[in-house]
Amino acid sequence: MSAMLTLPILILLILVVLPVWIIAHYATRWRTSKTLSGGEEKMLTELWESASRMESRINNLESILDTEAPDWRSKL
Repeated sequence: MSAMLTLPILILLILVVLPVWIIAHYATRWRTSKTLSGGEEKMLTELWESASRMESRINNLESILDTEAPDWRSKL
């Protein structure tokens, strides 16, 4: 009798439980990889601030060059 119950339970596990578990597992991993981690978010913020500072510096340098050497852009 136990052999008769073991086979249907095994088939049920293989055909139903295992695929559902695999799909749930990878769906959870996909959702967690879709968002930024705390470290990645901090790095992105630092990069954004650094780019803003560099843009400001470049604008200042260009205004200084425009004043001191007005034709510097044509020499590029």
